[in-house]
Amino acid sequence: MPDKRKHRGPHPDDHRLFDERTHQVLRSAVHEYAWLLTRGYAEESALALVGNRHDLTQRQRMAVRRSTCSDQALARRCESRVDLADGLDRPLGIDGYNLLITVESALSGGVLFIGRDGCCRDLASVHGTYRNVEETLPAVGLIDHHLRDAGVSDLVFYLDRPVSNSGRLRSMMTRTLTDSPIRWRIELVDNPDPVLAACDGPVATSDSWILDRCGRWVNLAAEIVEHCVRDAWRIDLRDRAANEPIRQG
Repeated sequence: MPDKRKHRGPHPDDHRLFDERTHQVLRSAVHEYAWLLTRGYAEESALALVGNRHDLTQRQRMAVRRSTCSDQALARRCESRVDLADGLDRPLGIDGYNLLITVESALSGGVLFIGRDGCCRDLASVHGTYRNVEETLPAVGLIDHHLRDAGVSDLVFYLDRPVSNSGRLRSMMTRTLTDSPIRWRIELVDNPDPVLAACDGPVATSDSWILDRCGRWVNLAAEIVEHCVRDAWRIDLRDRAANEPIRQG
């Protein structure tokens, strides 16, 4: 069946799965999952243990997984994170779909989660095909204006070549950003993850694999959502009671 969605909005069950009554349960699950990861437990078995203990649905488990990292990973991410203004000495590398889909989700009322590392993550995903939605152009505009205000002048926006419609998205963005003072280079690569992990300059992503390997990173998606989409549906799953290091997105 073709994908006919016009918005990157919430799943029909999300308002039930993530209402306020579930928040503390999800925070507890994140705390327990992080405890297990920190002690070397395998991700899948640890998530199954925590998810079964709290009787979480698959979608709730996905939220817990995306919001959690080990203490070791958290310490490294806090150490390598920089403010956007501090990374202007080199071109900014952007994990294109990772950023764009999060901002689209924010604009369309989709649920977003603030994880242990302060990153803002959605539950949307690209399964081989990217489809423009009504929020795509507004999201591109928000990203561009936020980066302009931050003084960014040069960036590389990486898109996954194997994902269908990546070429069309690049063409659309190129036309849209013609008058931007920022030097936008939109590149199609087979796999952006190792490219971003090896960047000399800072990278903008919430992808855990990249965060655990890159030199410097900026929390751009969280920053844009906080400052530009103030009514976004965000659920903070950080466990302050556990004295986790917290830096505001």
